[in-house]
Amino acid sequence: MGNFHCLYLVLLSLCFGFFVNTLSREDSGSDAVTDVYIVTLKQAPAAHQFEEQLRRQGHHQFHNGSSPGRLNRFHKPRNNSRSHPSFRSYISRVHDSLLRRTLRGEKYLKLYSYHYLVNGFAVFVTPEQANKLSRRREVANVVLDFSVRTATTHTPQFLGLPKGAWYQGGGFETAGEGIVIGFIDTGIDPTHPSFAADVSEHSYPVPSHFSGVCEVTREFPSGSCNRKLVGARHFAASAITRGIFNSSQDYASPFDGDGHGTHTASVAAGNHGIPVVVAGHHFGNASGMAPRSHIAVYKALYKSFGGFAADVVAGIDQAAQDGVDIISLSITPNRRPPGIATFFNPIDMALLSAVKAGIFVVQAAGNTGPSPKSMSSFSPWIYTVGAASHDRAYSNSIILGNNVTIPGVGLAPGTDTDKMYTLISAVHALCNDTILANDMYAGECQDSSNFNEELIQGNLLICSYSIRFVLGLSTIKQALETAKNLSAAGVVFYMDPFVIGFQLNPTPLERPGIIIPSPEDSKILLQYYNSSLERNVLTRKIARFGAVATISGGLKANYSITAPKVMYYSARGPDPEDSFLDDADIMKPNLVAPGNMIWAAWSSLGTDSVEFQGERFAMMSGTSMAAPHIAGLAALIKQKFPHFSPAAIASALSTTASPYDKSGGPIMAQRAYANPDVNQSPATPFDMGSGFVKATSALDPGLILDSTYDDYMSFLCGINGSGPVVLNYTGQNCRGYNSTIGGADLNLPSITIARLNQSKTVERTVTNIAGNETYKIGWSAPYGVSVKVTPTRFFIGMGEKQVLTIIFNATMNHSVASFGRIGLVGDQGHKLHIPLSVAVKFSYNTTNS
Repeated sequence: MGNFHCLYLVLLSLCFGFFVNTLSREDSGSDAVTDVYIVTLKQAPAAHQFEEQLRRQGHHQFHNGSSPGRLNRFHKPRNNSRSHPSFRSYISRVHDSLLRRTLRGEKYLKLYSYHYLVNGFAVFVTPEQANKLSRRREVANVVLDFSVRTATTHTPQFLGLPKGAWYQGGGFETAGEGIVIGFIDTGIDPTHPSFAADVSEHSYPVPSHFSGVCEVTREFPSGSCNRKLVGARHFAASAITRGIFNSSQDYASPFDGDGHGTHTASVAAGNHGIPVVVAGHHFGNASGMAPRSHIAVYKALYKSFGGFAADVVAGIDQAAQDGVDIISLSITPNRRPPGIATFFNPIDMALLSAVKAGIFVVQAAGNTGPSPKSMSSFSPWIYTVGAASHDRAYSNSIILGNNVTIPGVGLAPGTDTDKMYTLISAVHALCNDTILANDMYAGECQDSSNFNEELIQGNLLICSYSIRFVLGLSTIKQALETAKNLSAAGVVFYMDPFVIGFQLNPTPLERPGIIIPSPEDSKILLQYYNSSLERNVLTRKIARFGAVATISGGLKANYSITAPKVMYYSARGPDPEDSFLDDADIMKPNLVAPGNMIWAAWSSLGTDSVEFQGERFAMMSGTSMAAPHIAGLAALIKQKFPHFSPAAIASALSTTASPYDKSGGPIMAQRAYANPDVNQSPATPFDMGSGFVKATSALDPGLILDSTYDDYMSFLCGINGSGPVVLNYTGQNCRGYNSTIGGADLNLPSITIARLNQSKTVERTVTNIAGNETYKIGWSAPYGVSVKVTPTRFFIGMGEKQVLTIIFNATMNHSVASFGRIGLVGDQGHKLHIPLSVAVKFSYNTTNS
């Protein structure tokens, strides 16, 4: 199966150029523009048909007296009988027949047949042909394909896993065992020890509910998969049809030529205790959040171009069919989806079907912060994760001869602390005066032949760090090679003044060195250096280099009590409901997790970060790194509560998250790209959602707020004018839902009201999954709003439900969002909170105006 899939893509790429020329020449005229379209049909996909079959056969499990005819929310069966090959073949033939009948004699190319979560296909056609398809009665929807992008250790200790969640479940030796996490990303390096199956005496079990396959290619040979890495495929048909797929760089296989996918997979489920060695230095041992979980890879993103929705949907559809328990997407769309609501796009709607099948879905919020409404993950059934710092940091510094200490970055050893070294600028150590005239970038130290070795030997070489390093035209590694060839004692990089606001992560340096990321601090260094030069009075040539310094080194981690804080790049709410940027009554992000300076596995051929090329581990930052933290923690919850619905897992994570940092103060949010630690203020739910994840508490939440697929459908049907779109995407008629609800009425572990017109009443239903307990309720109201919650105290038995009624009243006219919180405290130690967000308030009726 895997070999056939790979052969198909190879043949597709070989014949594509001929196909495009033929299509344009014979059928569509010289000005025709062909593109990829995603076509969905009205007939239900396999996963939906399976659930209907369960309903007809009466395969319902009841929980505490739930009524017949309704699948129980917590004990929903998974589809262990995967879509039968004969059914897949039948659906594919239906798609082929429709294309032949609609486009008689015309040229087209079908890329995928979706059948499990979505009944449809991706096809390469002209706009005129797409219009013909849209007019067929069997067709529900035709959408133009769009591009997506990636959103880019110590964190288990910071999250309290070794003595908390892991300990409660039997230790890291069993944490997450039996749970399969599917990654839609850039692939994986199967040779990495983080994904080996033989690192423990306790052998990995075979996940019986998983039926995926492992593609075999030259880069991904037989034996690449094992009981840890249980499945691997790649999807690139949409990219190939566009002629942008570079097989030598992107690899037509599950192998990761980027590094991003290897990194995210190991954050979530990498093996425990793998030594992190980079540039010859040891930085401790790495572990995923759920080190015994299984990994399934669905490569749909590539280094050179990102990815496309048609390939992503194919990966999601296959992951669900294979039987993954969790889907992790560290990817976001390149643009906000058009139409009446952001929720209606092929990726989010495929994920809705995944949630219906019992799969928990995690997505990165995006790296487009810190501006409001920069969120790139929209739907309430998707668990959206923002990025926060953790308490470990690496700092380096240089101590000048005038006793001034300048901070910097660089995972590098220091110089001899008992000795001061002479500083020599690269532009003052050239072999001759003509070099700088011929090479204006000689000061970046990229070519050792430019320099006088006798002058530099045993001294600290000063090199400039310009925009060329950011663009990859110059590299730290090459400058270090220059320093090595010249026998320099170390390297000091100063920031070019034209590189404004660039945030530099710690970079591995094999030799003593430091990078000064601040242009202001770089000026201090250069002023000291220039003022210490002694020149010949007559010739003005340098007679003596008087500046001296020593480098402290940056290999040792420092730990801070001010963590976590929301990173400047983490995308922010409020959740945009449509392309007009109207606010949705949905809180995004759902929470924040560690995403800044994360050590994790790296592909041996990874090129996403030049500084870590050839290394087995890399330190990366982004919401891409935060999302897999939650995917791994969700695996721990799924392992403890195997029958939890996706919404129940989301509730456990959200209600137990903390709005406070390690010191007990409010979590801060960085508000600017430049000088982010200076420009910060207390985080709101639009920055951090429910707060920072608390792994151990999430395994014992006490109460759960649950939602079903039907609840999400009622919400979608409640969007003005959505009936036809809902029918197109789901094949279900909104008339089948007797009542519709708004976003604030979904039983989410948060309440967001975009427009409070005088008063609004909402309800939340909690279910007790622990023992008998009495809860007290308190709250803080958002500014400009009065809040009343009833009851304020209740007893709830194991398995019982309790409805909470919350009344909001606007006390003034106010157009700035304000925030509050409802807290539930049980007498058995459970503590939950529900964040409140109210944007625009009107204390009088505005209906007529």
